[in-house]
Formats: sequence, C-alpha cells, structure tokens
Amino acid sequence: MKKKLTDDELFTLINSVFDPQEGDKHVAIVTDVPNERRADHDKWQERRSIVYEWYQQLSNLRSKFGFDTVDIYLYENAESNNADLPDIFYKINTVEEPVKASILPSVGKEVSRDTVLGQYQILLVPTEYSATAPLKMLGKQFPFRAATMPGFSRAMIPALGLDYQKVHERVMTLKNRLDRAENAIVQFSADGNTYELFLDLRHRKAHASSGLIRDKGTAGNLPSGETYIVPYEGENIGDASRTSGTLPVRFGKDLLLFHIHNNRTYEIEGSGKSATEQQQFLKEEPAYGNVAELGLGILDTFGIDAVGSVLLDEKLGLHVAFGRSEHFGGITGPGSFNNPKNVIHMDYVYVPSLQPDIKVTSARLQYESGEEEIIMENSKYIV
Repeated sequence: MKKKLTDDELFTLINSVFDPQEGDKHVAIVTDVPNERRADHDKWQERRSIVYEWYQQLSNLRSKFGFDTVDIYLYENAESNNADLPDIFYKINTVEEPVKASILPSVGKEVSRDTVLGQYQILLVPTEYSATAPLKMLGKQFPFRAATMPGFSRAMIPALGLDYQKVHERVMTLKNRLDRAENAIVQFSADGNTYELFLDLRHRKAHASSGLIRDKGTAGNLPSGETYIVPYEGENIGDASRTSGTLPVRFGKDLLLFHIHNNRTYEIEGSGKSATEQQQFLKEEPAYGNVAELGLGILDTFGIDAVGSVLLDEKLGLHVAFGRSEHFGGITGPGSFNNPKNVIHMDYVYVPSLQPDIKVTSARLQYESGEEEIIMENSKYIV
C-alpha cells in the first residue's frame, strides 16, 4: 500500500483539485484535536503526522505554486460529525505529540475561525470529525475552497492519485440522471427477505462531488467520487414527502430495519446492543431519523477498496444518510437537534465489502415523463 504522496504527486493533486489562480496566495491545513471527552488514538495521531508531512511538502513547493504562505491550524474537535466548528483556531508551526485541546493556548497563536476562513484561499481539512457541513455553510460568507477529509488515513493515499477529471465525467453522468428524476426506488435483499425504499426526489437538484473544488465559497470531500441528492422533506404546505419504506442496515452481527414514512424514521426494528443504542438515539434526537441523502458513489469502478472510513467508503457505491441535510439544500440543520453535540449526518454504505449480507437488488429512477431507468442491479451500476 502506498504510504505517502511524492512532491510531484501532491503538486499534481493540488493543481487538479483547486486549479490555483494568480490570487491564490495563502494555504492552510486545518485539523481537530482530542479533548477530555474524545480520547486520542493511533489513527488520529497518524492523521496529524500526515498534516505535518503535507505542511513541509507544500512549504517546499510554495514558489512552484506561487503561494506566499502555508500554515497549520488546530481546533478543539466538535465531538460529532458535521457539528458546528468552534469560534477559535490555533496557528502552530508543528504538530506536537501528544496534543490535546487543553494545551492549544500554550502551543499556538489564537486566531478567530472567521479570520482564518477569510484569509486563506485554499484549505485542506483532514479531521477526526467531519467539517463538511459547517464549511459548506460558511462558504456562503467566505471565498475559500476547502477539501474536507474526515477520517483520512494513509490507507486512502491511493485514492488521491486518481485522474479526477475522469472521476468528474463519470459522476456527472449520474448527476444528470438524478436531476431529472422525480423518484428513486431501491430494493434490498437481506437474510432471505426483500425490502424496498421509495425516495421522493421532487423539488431537489443533485450535487456533484467529483474532486474538483474550483469555485469560491465551496467545500467538498477528498478523496471524492459521488453524486448525491437530498430527498424532499415535506417542507411545502400541503405537499408531504412521499419517501417511505424500509432500509436494512447491518451493525456487526445485528440486522436493524429503519422503518420510514414521510421521509422520517419512525421506528428502528431489531435486537441486540446496536438496536438498543439506535432506538435510544432516535428517541432522544428525532432529527436523526430524517432521510438526508441518497448518494451514488463510483470509486469502486476505479479499483478503490473500502478502508473502514466513511470519507472514502461512501464514494464506492450507493449509500443512504440520516440526520443533517441543510448543507446539501435540505431543511434539517443543527437547530433541528435537541442537543448541539448530537448533530449528525450518518451514511450507511451498500457495497459487498462493508455490508456483505445486504445486496442492492436493484435501483431505478422514475422521470417526470413516466420513463423508468434501472441504474443498478446486484450492487453494480449498469449505466
């Protein structure tokens, strides 16, 4: 497995993803750090070593790019994926080990988050907890371009070497279909049973996350390779969402069934510890039950394998997410949750290496014209 990007590969990646222009002078690598409630671990430490590695490489490449500055910023982790970011970041010159939130004031220079986002044109954001949603929203205020990389690890390095122009072209063929679709119907088979989820795609447009982050005020995942859409959430008076059905999800040995009506999970059926935990979380945070995304990842067709991190794994195939959606154009945001620490956008990915006992029997799109198109059979795209 490839462990490190060469200087030439990193140079090619930055050029491909961001297409730096004359006005792009300041680059920041931003990452979160543990605190008393979220303990450090090996993968988190590894990620900080990658941050410092890229910082050194990009510093050496500054003249080649035409950059004036390359800096590192740390912040106390937000404690859940896609929760709002703290107001304060800390600028440092190295990544000390061990590092945690309590020592940031003594090792770094305090800078407001908004100052950082207003000053730097290009951001690399490899974090423990996803910063994609808050940065998408903050991109409406500041002209940065951010590559968000939640859960990034060395196992993902090969996916940074893809031809992202080809990835973009493949993603766009699927995005154009989702844009035209009024409904998506996905059938699953699990433990000898068949389940169906009907997704209402009216009033929505799809998004392309293809690895090209070239427009000001945008944030997107890297590695990338998916198109995704927020199902209609029923926000128009007199027009309820038609999203309904059952989604099977495997948690270890336990098969849980998410029963959905009007785009909301109203019951999680199953037994075992995972079922108890999921049922309790849904009770505490009904917004978690919001169907927030239908995603179509394509990197499996480029020979990329799952690594156990949603950042990459969701880009491999079909996935369904729950929770926060307003950063994608939906209506469910942090204010929809009872506890700001529970804000979440959680993806469940359906590829054989991740959920081998659950198969996407078929996925088809229904268009306004009445035409139907099957886009997936037996967990493989046929378009």
